[in-house]
Amino acid sequence: MAAVLVTGASSGIGRATAQALAHRGWEVYAGTRSTAPEATTPIELDLTRDVSHLKDLDLHALVNNAGIAVIGPLEYLPLHELRRQLEVNTIGQLAVIQACLPSLRRNRGRIVNVSSVSGRVALPLFGPYAASKFAFEALTDSLRREQREVTVSVIEPGTIATPIWERTLREADALWQTMPPEAHERHGELVATLRAIAQEAPSSGLAPEHVVEAILHALSAQRPKARYVVGRDARVQVALARTLPTRVFDKLVARLLNND
Repeated sequence: MAAVLVTGASSGIGRATAQALAHRGWEVYAGTRSTAPEATTPIELDLTRDVSHLKDLDLHALVNNAGIAVIGPLEYLPLHELRRQLEVNTIGQLAVIQACLPSLRRNRGRIVNVSSVSGRVALPLFGPYAASKFAFEALTDSLRREQREVTVSVIEPGTIATPIWERTLREADALWQTMPPEAHERHGELVATLRAIAQEAPSSGLAPEHVVEAILHALSAQRPKARYVVGRDARVQVALARTLPTRVFDKLVARLLNND
């Protein structure tokens, strides 16, 4: 039986992925800090702590999905918040890869890194999160080119209806309240606009199963893609960022967010 470790498996994309793989006969190790899905083996996993216990797993696949989102204007962002963002979304992910790579290499396995369209397009206020995902994509590309034994793919979802939005809004609101009055004067309208968009995400975003479908393809296809862009909004953002001159794209984003 093929074995897979899915990080961030307590909710959202990670939970749906773990359930789908278990249903298809995989032996699923669910990396989580809380409850694990049924028919999986829970593995306590905190990406900010030692993950060397993962070396004991005999894995055929790794789905790196765990992550957090720090949102706020860069001018006023406490640097410890940026460090926390990078520690979880980038450094912690690499630590998991390093721990699992020996067994994945032995089994000629696969790694699927769940990034975001924010790893290709950095929107205002999403600087910390986008920085972590841009870096994660760079690590993914380098790893794919450094070795041939393990197949490496990256998933780039757009807006997905998961609990991360509620958690992110709660933490973003708390961080916003710690910022000085001039931050509220300069960025208040933009924060309100993006907050309204984020509040609609759980009802307007795609179901996690759309991302799961891409992950399953990356794990099972004879010739998996290096990149999977999931969702119309993600495809549009990537296409516009690729084809429009940078300044033109900047103006388009400002107009869409009423920030021009």
